[in-house]
Amino acid sequence: MHFISFLLPFLLSFVILTKKSKKICSSMITMLRVHGTKREMVSMEPHLPQELVSNILSRLPAIDLVKCKSVCKSWFDLITDSHFVSNYYVAYNNLKHYQSQEEKLLVIGRPFVSALKTHISLLSCNTNNPKKNHVSSSLSNLPCEYNNSEHKYWSEISGPCNGIYFLEGNPNVLMNPSLGQFKALPKSHLSASQGTYSLTEYSGFGFDLKNNDYKVVVIRDIWLKETDERKQGHWTAELYSLNSNSWRKLDDASLPHPIEIWGSSRVYTYANNCYHWWGHDVDESGVKEDAVLAFDMVNDSFRKIKVPIIRGSSKEEFATLAPLKESATIGVVVYPLRGQEKSFDVWIMKNYWDEGSWVKQYTVEPIEAIYKFVGFYGSNQFPWSSCNEGLGWYDYEPATEKIKDLQVWGNNGSLRAARYMESLVSLRRGMSSVANLF
Repeated sequence: MHFISFLLPFLLSFVILTKKSKKICSSMITMLRVHGTKREMVSMEPHLPQELVSNILSRLPAIDLVKCKSVCKSWFDLITDSHFVSNYYVAYNNLKHYQSQEEKLLVIGRPFVSALKTHISLLSCNTNNPKKNHVSSSLSNLPCEYNNSEHKYWSEISGPCNGIYFLEGNPNVLMNPSLGQFKALPKSHLSASQGTYSLTEYSGFGFDLKNNDYKVVVIRDIWLKETDERKQGHWTAELYSLNSNSWRKLDDASLPHPIEIWGSSRVYTYANNCYHWWGHDVDESGVKEDAVLAFDMVNDSFRKIKVPIIRGSSKEEFATLAPLKESATIGVVVYPLRGQEKSFDVWIMKNYWDEGSWVKQYTVEPIEAIYKFVGFYGSNQFPWSSCNEGLGWYDYEPATEKIKDLQVWGNNGSLRAARYMESLVSLRRGMSSVANLF
């Protein structure tokens, strides 16, 4: 054991920039000294600089780091440190992408009439090498209380937000798949005002950096029971906080005049601490105008963003919101609703806080395969669905463009996809319960 303790620092320094570091770390985890019937952890503190340990541990998958927390107190303190957790999210995911050149998608198969059960899968594929057509897939097993029920389902996926995902459905759920954590949100106890009811709701998900809190905001329209008509100019909103594990109603006075939110824009658009919805507003003369509604997760406030005329008729062209410039701002992808070949105009708001900074960034020439975007990955990569319900991948570069069929099919527009990112962010807060994926 003394020999191993002497040799270990040298080995770690030697392999730190190689793929063998994971194997070495694995052996470090299992290094135990047996003294009688008592097992004692081997302390690494006298031998390894903190920076070296941090560098090596940041190369391990999140689920392995959970085990590493049991090695010694210094490792536990390091792995649970907020700075390490934040740095890990960027460092590990960038490293894995550079080493493997693989793209990973978290895909849900939305329920349809004949089957309410939702399937959650992780897809891995190499989009850079055309010779590697294989797409690997692993199916997530839901917690027991959801796995055997046909009445628990999810229709939309939002994320990743620091590796956390929001599943909209019955019930609403927060999930960290890399840690296997699955948390059902409590039901709201807020009821509609007398004589009214809600038909449609729109959810947004994001992170409150100031309070280290993950939030879900839900907007609901208001209908009058007596006339069965929509109450124009009114809606209601409530906010869920992971820290408190509870909902609260947002002050009606803080809500802007409602816009008509479009359900066709399903890409998770979270930028500058704000979640965004695509819709249209009506100007003073009664003309409909495209608009964006934003909700600030830090200040719990709404903001309307004006959009210039970037498309013709909404009946002829889709407009899909997307985060651009590493989520520093937002953009809109415009493409025709009909036709076998589609061209795409990509617009961007160059300065997020300046509504007058919208410009057309580029145009993609007609592509035959793509029917509709179902997710977003980076600044110019999109998961898409074809007219025959197949899932594919599109990567645009000025000089080249790549289209890949992922050999995955859905039914009735059932597929939704999001970029998969490893994360150490735990959903456990206080005494609230968290179920486990297995």
